[in-house]
Amino acid sequence: MHRFLTYWLPPIAWAAMILAASSDVFSASHTGGWIEVLISWLGRSLSPAALDLLNHILRKIGHVTAYGMLSALSFRALRGGRPRWNPRWAIGAIALAALVASIDEYHQSFIPSRTGTWHDVVLDTAAAILVQITIRAAQVLLSPPT
Repeated sequence: MHRFLTYWLPPIAWAAMILAASSDVFSASHTGGWIEVLISWLGRSLSPAALDLLNHILRKIGHVTAYGMLSALSFRALRGGRPRWNPRWAIGAIALAALVASIDEYHQSFIPSRTGTWHDVVLDTAAAILVQITIRAAQVLLSPPT
């Protein structure tokens, strides 16, 4: 049970958070409103086109961040306490992130204020791959010479 809580609870909780954000509350129209309030609170204003662009960019950054983190947490869970690196753990972490991304976009296709798109699955999977490349590069660069 301790192993589960230590290694698997974080990626499961993170995936649950991602899927919970797949609701109407986090649709582009709602996040755009939040951004507009924040911008006005800062004493600024944006044209509707600039606000839409900023909303779009921030939403895609959110995808990359969320699925990159899911990939890292999944790698940690698959690796367990082992210090070495194994490509199966990286591939497993990417597959888990791609699975959650697919479920997320499929779910969004049933919500009127959301759009489920394969483009976001590709973006999310690319973020997961980038994180795995970063993990491997860090392990190679930071490992002591033999």
